Amino acid sequence: MAEISVIIPTLNAAREIGPALGSISSLDGLALIREVIFADGGSEDEIEKIAEACGAEIVTAVPGRGGQLRCGLDAAAGSWILILHADTRLGAGWENSLQVFMQNHEDRAGYFRFALDDEGVMPWLLARLVALRCRLFALPYGDQGLFISRALYDEIGGYRDIPLMEDVDLVRRLGRKRLQLIDVAATTSAVRYRRSGYIRRSLRNLVCLTLYFLGIAPDRIKRMYEK
Repeated sequence: MAEISVIIPTLNAAREIGPALGSISSLDGLALIREVIFADGGSEDEIEKIAEACGAEIVTAVPGRGGQLRCGLDAAAGSWILILHADTRLGAGWENSLQVFMQNHEDRAGYFRFALDDEGVMPWLLARLVALRCRLFALPYGDQGLFISRALYDEIGGYRDIPLMEDVDLVRRLGRKRLQLIDVAATTSAVRYRRSGYIRRSLRNLVCLTLYFLGIAPDRIKRMYEK
């Protein structure tokens, strides 16, 4: 029986969600997936038509990724949850990797190997820095996906209704011992990095993370993040 509910937070993501949906639409993947839910923050694009065309459910929440994800999880019926950003696609072999994970790691949450759909030194370097961050600090971000049993998600209290850092908040409550790398690429669009500049965006992300650890409220950090 299909066990996985796929939750994709969306906000005017119609132009970028295609690769994400395509990556989970293999025959083996469809055999595992019980449902796909778009946790939408009030989009004004064609996302409802896309949901209808691909058989996905759409639930609407106040904009803010934490609240959207919580709303999506509340509507999910699967015993396992796959969180996937709208601009992120899973690499080949994810189906078998998740089957193995479900059999062996019900007490852990899995995250994927970070990659960007760009070439050159900067995306290569950033991917390795992300891998180092995960090894040293056990801090995978949301663009690396998250695979977690419903039981474990409920045990830790789920996503909090915060507009930013919802991914960091969740993995900190999980802790290092309950996080496991799934060695499959989660390849995210590099559009935002190319637009802002790799160094500038990476430094901004680091500043936002530092402010969060210093106790600054996520809504204040979000205003900085979106500038």
